[in-house]
Amino acid sequence: MRTSRPPIGVREVANLARVSPTTVSNVLSGNRPVSAATQERVRWAIDELDYRPNHSARNLRLQRSGIIALALPEVRVPYFAELVHDLARAARDRGYRVLVEQTEGRTESEHAVMNGLDRGMVDGIVFSPLGITREMFERRRGNTPIVLLGERILGADVDYVGTDNVAAAADATAHLIARGRRHIAAIGHQRGTGGTGPQRTRGYRRALQKAGIGYDARLVVRTSTYHHHDGAAAMVELLDRGVEVDAVYCYTDLLAIGAMHTLRSRGLRIPDDIAVIGSDGIDEGRYAAPPLTTVAPDKTAITTSALDLLIRRIADREAPARQLVVPHAIVVRDST
Repeated sequence: MRTSRPPIGVREVANLARVSPTTVSNVLSGNRPVSAATQERVRWAIDELDYRPNHSARNLRLQRSGIIALALPEVRVPYFAELVHDLARAARDRGYRVLVEQTEGRTESEHAVMNGLDRGMVDGIVFSPLGITREMFERRRGNTPIVLLGERILGADVDYVGTDNVAAAADATAHLIARGRRHIAAIGHQRGTGGTGPQRTRGYRRALQKAGIGYDARLVVRTSTYHHHDGAAAMVELLDRGVEVDAVYCYTDLLAIGAMHTLRSRGLRIPDDIAVIGSDGIDEGRYAAPPLTTVAPDKTAITTSALDLLIRRIADREAPARQLVVPHAIVVRDST
């Protein structure tokens, strides 16, 4: 007759790893720092005993849902889709599930995220806003912990994780300059003083100035959004202006892939006639024709940092806000 195995708990894991039950709990929750060697020993014991933490019981005890929300402008955009994938995996490892909310960048939808995802529905929100201002954020009625992703609300006392858009754009432009290009266009500018578009325009202009290259407004093309078709249409507009261009910096990889489509249709060679660089480091870029050079942020660092900040905020509502800037790198491919 088969006998059932006694349930494995934290105490059994602690005994095998030769640590205290509290240390095992800290490794599982991430609420307290634990040395790498101790973490490795605890995780070995977990695997050895095939221990499965009872997250439901923990959440019930702490009066939490065990769910966090990830609010993004567009889930279909590859950059955001990759963030969803990475965050969901990291959250699962920490005992959380992820609810994805698509705002489409609409102010009313972003308001609903700030004020409606409350009442115990989620424990916290990782939020990538486009239209929210500091004043709107400070007037929000909800008190659910929030970490901003990507777009910083200047002056707001809130946790934030993102990239340095100005530096990334300057590095992209400098890469083209280092390849001997002097008539460098920029696709993706948008009106306003904040947000990704204006920040990347500042970086573009900074690199030109540093290299002693004059700024020519005819080489800058605005786009309303950052999809393939915007990049293709912007490149048509740029070429039809008749201004000399030997390289183009696109503010996203999707814009760059669209721009390259137009260049090929016009019979122009990439990079011989016009070099192209994008930004975001999406996987689609490596399969473009030709493979796309890109400014790639460390997306794993973005998602894990955002999640760690959110868990910290859930545990301690009074902790001082932190702003983290993750690194980026130029991934050089055939398009430059």
